[in-house]
Amino acid sequence: MTTLIQTPQDIIYPETDGLPLSDNTKQFRLIMTTQGGLAALFRNQLVFVAGNLLWLPVEGSTESKAPDVMVIFGQDGRDRTSYKQWQENNLSPQVAFEFVSPNNSIQEVEVDKLDFYQRHGIDEYYVHDPDKGTLKGWSREGTWFQPILEMNGWVSPLLGIRFELKGNDLQLYYPNGEPFETYPELMAQREQARHEKERQRQRAEREQHEKERQRRRAEREQQRAERAESRLEQLSASLSTLTPEQLKALGIDPDLLQHP
Repeated sequence: MTTLIQTPQDIIYPETDGLPLSDNTKQFRLIMTTQGGLAALFRNQLVFVAGNLLWLPVEGSTESKAPDVMVIFGQDGRDRTSYKQWQENNLSPQVAFEFVSPNNSIQEVEVDKLDFYQRHGIDEYYVHDPDKGTLKGWSREGTWFQPILEMNGWVSPLLGIRFELKGNDLQLYYPNGEPFETYPELMAQREQARHEKERQRQRAEREQHEKERQRRRAEREQQRAERAESRLEQLSASLSTLTPEQLKALGIDPDLLQHP
C-alpha cells in the first residue's frame, strides 16, 4: 500500500473565511472608519492596515481568522488576497479589532478569537459591541494577554490612538486629538473647506475691485486737481497782462494777484 504524503505546497489555502464583511450597516461603518483612519494615520510609514482580510499564520495549516481590522507594522500596504504569514517574513499582525454583530457570540470573540490571536502574536486586541455599548481590550504581557481594566480613555501603546465611548458608540482619536471620521463626514468637511476657499476668493476679489475703484477715483481726483491748477495758472497768466484799472473793471482786486 502506498501512503500519500501531503506537503505544504499541495495545500490549497482559503482566500476568505466565507463570512460577509459585516452583518449590518453599523458594523460595516465601524470597520471602514477604523481601517480608513488607521491607514491615514500611518500613510507615510511602513504599516499595513487591512479590513476583513484572511490571516493564515502557519504554512501547512488552513487555520485562519479574518479580523475586522488588523495592523501589521513593518509591512507595505500593497494589495493582497490574504495574509499568508510565512510569505511575509513571518511577521504577524500586532493589533486586531473586532466589532460585534448580533450574529457573533461571546464564545467567538472573547474565547476562540482571543485564544487564536494570543497564540499567533497579536499584542493588542480590542472588541466593541455597538449594540450593548461595551468596549473591551487585551494587551500582551509576556506570552499572555492581560485584560485592560479601563478602556474608556485608553491610549494604545502601539497605535497611539485614544478610545472613548460616547453613549454606545466607539469614538477613536488620533494622537493629535482629532477624531476618526466617517467618509460622509470627511466629504462634508472637504465640501465646507471648498466653500470657504471660494468665499475667501470672492472676498479677495471684491477687495481687489474696491482697491482698484479707489485707485481710479484717486487718479480722477488727481487729474481734476491738475486740470484746475493748470486753468488757474492760465487764468493768472492772462490776468497778469491786464492793468490794475482793467482788473478793477472786471471786479478783481489787483492786490490779490500779487505774489508774496
